[in-house]
Order: sequence, then C-alpha cells, then structure tokens
Amino acid sequence: MNNFLDLLVGTVTQGLIYALLSYGVYITYRILDFPDLTVDGSFPLGAAVTAVLLTNGLDPYLTLPVAMLVGAAAGLITGLIHVKLGVRDLLAGIITMTGLFSINLQIAGSNMAIDRATDTIFTAAPTMALFGGMSLIYRKLIVSLILAIVFKLILDIYFNTKSGLLLRAVGDNSVLVTTLAKDKGSVKILGLVIANTLVALSGAVVCHEQRAFSSTMGTGQVVFGLATVIIGTTLFKNLGFVKGTTAVMVGSILYKACIQAAISLGLPANLLKLVTAVLFLVILVIGNRQKSGVNSNA
Repeated sequence: MNNFLDLLVGTVTQGLIYALLSYGVYITYRILDFPDLTVDGSFPLGAAVTAVLLTNGLDPYLTLPVAMLVGAAAGLITGLIHVKLGVRDLLAGIITMTGLFSINLQIAGSNMAIDRATDTIFTAAPTMALFGGMSLIYRKLIVSLILAIVFKLILDIYFNTKSGLLLRAVGDNSVLVTTLAKDKGSVKILGLVIANTLVALSGAVVCHEQRAFSSTMGTGQVVFGLATVIIGTTLFKNLGFVKGTTAVMVGSILYKACIQAAISLGLPANLLKLVTAVLFLVILVIGNRQKSGVNSNA
C-alpha cells in the first residue's frame, strides 16, 4: 500500500512539474497556433544552466529565475528568426532547437549529476523550515504544486490584461490585431518568449527533482506538451468555466499517469518514447474524430 501511495505521489509530482512545460506549449500551440519546436531545446537549456549553477554553489531558488531568463532568450531568438527574418514558424523552431543542442553541450556536457550534499529547492533551508517535517517525496509534491498553481494564476491574470488579450487575438484573428494598430509580429515574439520561459523553468525544476542533466532529456518534450494540451482541452471542452491552464495541468498529470501505468505493467525503459508517440497518435485520432462528429451534427 505504501509503495502504491509513493508511486501515486511521484506521478502527480511529475505531472505538476511538467505542467509548467504544458503551459508554454498551450501558449504556442493553442493560442498562437505556432508549432514551436524550440521546446525540445529550451527545456534541457533550463536544466543545463540549473545543473551548472547548483554545482557552483548558487542558491537553489536563484537558479529558477536564471533558467527562466535563458528560456526567454531562446524564445526571443525563435521569434526574431520567424518575424524579422521571415522564416516559417516550424523551421524557425527547428533552427533554434538545433542550435541549442550544441549550446547545452557547451554549458553542461552530455551529462551532469548533482551531488547529494548540494541543496535543491526541495531541500534548501526555506523549504525545510516550512515542510521539514515531511518526507522528501511529499516536499517535492508540495513545492511542485505551489509552483504549478502560482504560474497558472499568473498566466490567468495576464490573459485578462490588454497584452494578454492581444496575444490571444493573434492566433484567432491576426487582422484584428493589425486594425488595433498593433504589430502582430511583436505580439508573437512576446508569446514565444513567455512560452519558452515556462518551458525552461520546467526543465530547471526537473533538474532539481532528478539531480541530473542529460543532453537528450529534451527529446520528445514538444510531443508530451502537445498531448497534455489536447487531453486537457478535450476533457474540459464542454466546461467553459474551466480555464485552459487548469485543463492542461490536469492533462499533464493524466498523461504522466498513463506513462507510469505502462511502466508498472512491465514496459521496458527503451520503449518509453515509442509508447509516448503511440499514445499521442491515439489522442490525436480521438480528437479528430470528435471534431468530425461535431461538424457532421452541425
């Protein structure tokens, strides 16, 4: 029973950490209608910077804003390539992602482990002062929950500001943004900056949680993010009061639960990416059929 509870807590924790990534993909895919493959590069970028900073003794909490800044820079580069240089959105993301792979190797090498004596956000003094009576697995859950909710609320507030409304309008009706005397290109760049800031933050928290960085940890993260967005928005599409950020957070937890269930049933670790791809395909097919059913009924 205790093993099952620990497994459940660990799965929910993972879902909450990766919800930060899902927020970013939600902005690019659902709001901007921008297939941003930068995610596969900015996620490990946040982790690489965090690993180096932690091993050099920087306060664990300060690694988070630094990771967010480098993630923002990655999004900015993709936005400038697309908007200023006129490169197609998909190719712009691929170019940045490819460049970031080499940059990540330069920052932290192919792999970097963090010594157990080094504090993370889950073991640092402020966390221990508040939650020191809990075991590590529950501290991870609480801290991850706080981060996921705080950034969800920040996004919800932002989406209701003038800037946030313009961001939402770009994906739905870019002509409207132009008629409002706003540069839709600048709005797109801002959206990419915000999205990759969140993605890099997710990578940073994963580094804290796993105490490790790997140059390949970004592979398939955009697929994960898209799947969680589709799961969440499909589940809550008829519930207008459920915000998009809430939907993708739930989608992230459910998707991690599906992966964990497959592992618990004996799935070899080297088939994990294959199962992720197949699960994503199933989600897409179901989503497309539901859309076709709605259109035919209309």
